[in-house]
Amino acid sequence: MFKGSKERVALFGGSFDPPHIGHKSVVQEALKVLEIEKVIVIPAYLNPFKRDSFFTPQQRLTMTQEIFATDKQVVVEAFEIQQGESTKTATTLNHFQKRYDVRYLIIGADNLNNIEQWYRFEWLNNQITWAIATRAGYQTDTSKLRSFKILEVAVDISSTEIRKTNNKGKPNHMKLDERVDRIVNLLDTKKAEEIEVFDLEAVEYIAKRVILANSLGGKHSASLADHLKNELKPLGEKFLHIDDSEDWVVIDMGDILIHIMTPTYRQKYSLEEFLTELSHRKSEEESS
Repeated sequence: MFKGSKERVALFGGSFDPPHIGHKSVVQEALKVLEIEKVIVIPAYLNPFKRDSFFTPQQRLTMTQEIFATDKQVVVEAFEIQQGESTKTATTLNHFQKRYDVRYLIIGADNLNNIEQWYRFEWLNNQITWAIATRAGYQTDTSKLRSFKILEVAVDISSTEIRKTNNKGKPNHMKLDERVDRIVNLLDTKKAEEIEVFDLEAVEYIAKRVILANSLGGKHSASLADHLKNELKPLGEKFLHIDDSEDWVVIDMGDILIHIMTPTYRQKYSLEEFLTELSHRKSEEESS
């Protein structure tokens, strides 16, 4: 395959510990101003300049996949995590050059202070154009770079600050519906069916959002509940109470209520009809 037929991309590597809206803003700006078709996001197994990470590599990969799940021009790659050790940027670039026309490496302005210490910096400098995301408090000294473009990013939230504001590491920027989308995605990947979400924020109900999902059977219901707990608790989500039986699991997360049922039980209790009527009744009262 000739180089001209490969997709033009930018590589965006980092710890993503955790990923957040600042990372999304960088990617959105890159897609807007750079001559590329996609951004390849690559969570590191371990940053070469750090000793450890707050979240595990798999947790960071999962969170990064979730935060970019709806972005069709973004691909989250597990290449560095699959190496099981800290991976040099030059190694990563060489790997992806075999599949893509890699035009840019996206870095934060804070990386410019030690850019010459990067492994095979001169080779990297001759291979690509640096796409530098601005960051408050850091000078943008590009004197060492052969070619560069500036990404003007207004959002400046560091992963470290996010962890400080919530000692459980929950991405506190996430809106309610983003959290709901994450839950729906987790259920869907584990073969839950007929997933529905009800917005009851304007209704005097015990939760702002209710999620209904069908399981394939009793054991599958319990498995789905365990999957949600295993994936979401490390992200800071709270499970206030769980009622479980062979046919019906109810998970109370405070502002989100999740019902996982066998199809027979769902049809028997017609819970979606009740929730639909409840939300419509409130809408009619407000319009009258």
